[in-house]
Amino acid sequence: MFKKILIANRGEIACRVIKTAKKMNIKTVAVYSDADRYAEHVRLADETVYLGKSPAVDSYLKSELIIRACKDKKCDALHPGYGFLSENANFAEALDKAGIVFIGPSKKAIASMGDKIESKKIAKAAKINTVPGYIGVIENKDKAVEIADEIGYPVMIKASAGGGGKGMRIAFSRDEVAHGFERATSEAINSFGDERLFIEKFITEPRHIEIQVLADKYGNTVYLGERECSIQRRNQKVIEEAPSPFLDESTRKKMGDQAVQLAQKVGYSSAGTVEFIVDKNKNFYFLEMNTRLQVEHPVTELITGIDLVEQMICIAYGEKLKITQDSIILNGSAIESRIYAENPYKSFLPSIGRLTKYNPPQEKTHDDGSITRNDTGVREGDEVSMFYDPMIAKLCSWGKTRDLSIERMESALDNFLLEGIDNNIPFLSSILGSKRFKSGDLTTSFIEDEYPNGFQGRAVDKNEEWILSTLLLAYHINETSKDFTIDGGFSDEWEVQIKNKNITSEARNFHFKIKKPSMLSQEIYIKPMPLKSLSGMINDYIKVNLETDHITKLVGANINLFDKKKTKISMPEYIKCRIKNTIPNLELSYRGISLSAFILPKHVANYHKYMKPIKIIDKSNLLLCPMPGKLIKVLVKENDFIEEGQALCVVEAMKMENTLLAEKKCVISKIHFKEGDTISVDEIIMEFVFEKKV
Repeated sequence: MFKKILIANRGEIACRVIKTAKKMNIKTVAVYSDADRYAEHVRLADETVYLGKSPAVDSYLKSELIIRACKDKKCDALHPGYGFLSENANFAEALDKAGIVFIGPSKKAIASMGDKIESKKIAKAAKINTVPGYIGVIENKDKAVEIADEIGYPVMIKASAGGGGKGMRIAFSRDEVAHGFERATSEAINSFGDERLFIEKFITEPRHIEIQVLADKYGNTVYLGERECSIQRRNQKVIEEAPSPFLDESTRKKMGDQAVQLAQKVGYSSAGTVEFIVDKNKNFYFLEMNTRLQVEHPVTELITGIDLVEQMICIAYGEKLKITQDSIILNGSAIESRIYAENPYKSFLPSIGRLTKYNPPQEKTHDDGSITRNDTGVREGDEVSMFYDPMIAKLCSWGKTRDLSIERMESALDNFLLEGIDNNIPFLSSILGSKRFKSGDLTTSFIEDEYPNGFQGRAVDKNEEWILSTLLLAYHINETSKDFTIDGGFSDEWEVQIKNKNITSEARNFHFKIKKPSMLSQEIYIKPMPLKSLSGMINDYIKVNLETDHITKLVGANINLFDKKKTKISMPEYIKCRIKNTIPNLELSYRGISLSAFILPKHVANYHKYMKPIKIIDKSNLLLCPMPGKLIKVLVKENDFIEEGQALCVVEAMKMENTLLAEKKCVISKIHFKEGDTISVDEIIMEFVFEKKV
């Protein structure tokens, strides 16, 4: 077996490969840039090599530097990770010439399948089901519009090289094709150094399902079931699961057989993924083949018990595949949630900064047999850089059933402490908790369908409002009750004002009476006032027992809630949530719900209504930079008349291009930055007036 390998990637990708290499007693070499000098993958590796500046084009994508590092460190082989150089045929060839084994497919397979245009041609020739489209190179946006008109809308514009949603756009009109072609071209060049795009028909109500294949160098090929990857945003996967809740065994076999057929057609060896679009009638069409290990591979590992990284290494070493198709059994259900540094309440704008708190749920097998797994490349104190993908972790769960796997994932998200940057955990919790997701009714438009006006947090029903208000009051009393007295006696009537932090609605007031056995007790008795507000509750105080963990900032609460028949109502009897004291408010996060609470004793609340509200500063005439990034294109000039929805500029952050639009008709009065400038968050990019001054 190999003695030492170099991992030509970063983040959780590199950490994942190092984990298996250690298990196999293989030494590892990590590479790093300026931004990654103190990164987790650097700490975990046996040896390290500095590459250069932070941008990937100056470090991780410089193949000559990586090959030199392999030689200097006397590495037997190189693992490319999941992306970057894994789909570069020239890189695989250069390694071969240098006498370094590439832990991946052959140059021929990469060239055939790594290029999406060529792969479609090969698939069509091999009689694999393919999507109607134009599979040649498209020279310009006018040609793109012409082709789209012929195919029929909607269409998908897609970069020939690379993946990860970069260089991809869905267009429903000629104007969207023209604009999308320009942005996709720019992203493709910046991300992959390849401007080639193709266009194909976009299947409506599609599911995105991919087949995992394994193949050795002797022609042995198997498929390891499928992954459902339909929960996507901007063509990037958000939540994946295995197996798909949609496929039957017959369709699974047909798709698997075609995936194997395609892999054998190009002489594929290593782990690879064949992606399909599946319509509502279970007709499936070849989308692309990724000649690498996919980001979502953990869910396949969890349902098969097969370490895919280990298999890749063994295959590269020249071993025959010991796994047969008959031996592969899909066991239980697994889910992966991708945790990103982004703000779901502000159009998922990427977030950078330092992880002031990072405490993911413990990786373990639980008493009910379910499993929690977390593939990550960060630790507390790390800085999330603007130069790389904003993924923080891949949180995974496994259960004997899909329902159990979902339940375990919901609990794991509740237990994930992440502070210092914006993150999408509330968004993930909201998806997992939705009736549609739990029913398995998934399409690639799931997010657009469920959140047509953008994500604003999960709405709270009447029972939840009362119960969460009760929990917040109990927490507040236990944390600060010594400060609220009347003539030396404890105030027994309280008012809780709660508001969904991100949904534009009026705050709601709730009134309670309380009893507390002692100032030292975590137990408190709370009575809603009036009682009829909680229809069906017993005519008595509710007993709340708190368990507060100040390290993880998690609050567990046993709440004795019963209806007239003495059965539990809609909320669980035990709730675990996160409560943060932001003074003067408390902020609660629970299963995608984000509440802000203002809590006062009754004698104080009676006077608080006379306080003047804080004046809100109107910034509607300013375009503020929503994230730190680089201004790569200014699409307007000063004194231009602007229509509602018109594109104003393009800001690049974390390898993605974000087009900022005008919210209403206006005239550009001043532009503060020029193309190429780096802009911090909330800096003024431009100013406008809503009526032209004479």
